[in-house]
Amino acid sequence: MSTIETAADQRSFIPVTLDLGDVVLCPWGRKTDVRGGAVPALIAAAADPAIALWSPLHTTDEAGAEAYLDRCDAGWESGASAAFAVLDGADRTLLGNTALRWVNREDGLAMIGYWLVPSARGRGVAGRAVRAVTSWGIATAGTRRIEIAHAAGNDGSCRVAERCGFPYEGTLRASYLFGDGRYHDEHLHARLADDPEPA
Repeated sequence: MSTIETAADQRSFIPVTLDLGDVVLCPWGRKTDVRGGAVPALIAAAADPAIALWSPLHTTDEAGAEAYLDRCDAGWESGASAAFAVLDGADRTLLGNTALRWVNREDGLAMIGYWLVPSARGRGVAGRAVRAVTSWGIATAGTRRIEIAHAAGNDGSCRVAERCGFPYEGTLRASYLFGDGRYHDEHLHARLADDPEPA
């Protein structure tokens, strides 16, 4: 077995809780302890217009939310994706989501995405969560390159990417179908495992 094959075999996302103090990142799944319940929290998040546009969850009903949680559980089980519920550290209210998934597991290429409920925005929560999950993915799963792709009109996501050390690399034209039923251009940002930590 080659060194490359051995490294690829070890590239798995293993469930862990990342405690940032006032914010806790817990693996998403059927058993995630969220205030008011994971299913109702996801349904409420999906109703937010910004999430519905830029990060459509398709969890507008109980069946959709349960299917979402089942996919998260399956991703953790296979080591192919790592979806974290971003929770308030004091009362476990849902603040958002940060998810890392393999694009090319063998090559160490992954992608990270994130969203926040309205009450959590503007407090630096997304940046802290993205930095924590990025550092964890590099340290524990051998991610070589992590990409962020967001709609060109999503200025908030662009600011998070830049602040987390993901420089802008280019525009992907009409690359993704968003919640308004239209294909939007996306900005591509990326961070390499050996890039310096952002200030």
